[in-house]
Amino acid sequence: MGFSSFLGRVLFASLFILTAWQMFNEFDANGGPISKELIPKLTVVKKNLSSKLGVALPDIDARQFIATIIFLKGVGGILFVFGSTFGSFLLLLHLAITTPLLYDFYNYRPGKPKYNQLLNDFLLNTALFGALLFFIGMKNSIPRSQLRKKTPKAKTV
Repeated sequence: MGFSSFLGRVLFASLFILTAWQMFNEFDANGGPISKELIPKLTVVKKNLSSKLGVALPDIDARQFIATIIFLKGVGGILFVFGSTFGSFLLLLHLAITTPLLYDFYNYRPGKPKYNQLLNDFLLNTALFGALLFFIGMKNSIPRSQLRKKTPKAKTV
C-alpha cells in the first residue's frame, strides 16, 4: 500500500509540477504565452465583478496572477507527493481559480469545436478537483493512531 500510494501521488502531482516548470521556463516580462489568453479573460472577470458588486476593482496584473499559478502548482504538487494535506489544498485553490476562468465553455455555443474542447478540459479539471477532495477525505478518515503502526516489543526470556 505504501509504495503504490506514493507512486500514485507522484504520477498525479507530475501533471501539476511539470506544467508549473514549463510555465516557469516560459515566464518573461509579459508573463509568458499564457498571458495572451489570460489578459482578456481577466478583464471580463473584472468587469463582471465590478458590475455585480457596484465597486470599481483594481486591475488584475496578469504577470502576478501567472506567478501565483506557478507557485500554487509547483509547491502544491511537491507537497502533495509527500502526502501533505496542505499541498492538496494549494492544488484545490489553483483548480478553483483557474478552471472556470481558463475553460469558459459557457461563452460558446454547443456544437462548436472550441466549445467541445473547453468543455472537455473543464470536465478533466473538475475530475482532478474531485480526486483531490477524495484524497483529503481519505486522509482525514484514517485515525492518527493507525497512521503510525507500533512495532511489537521483543519478548525477553
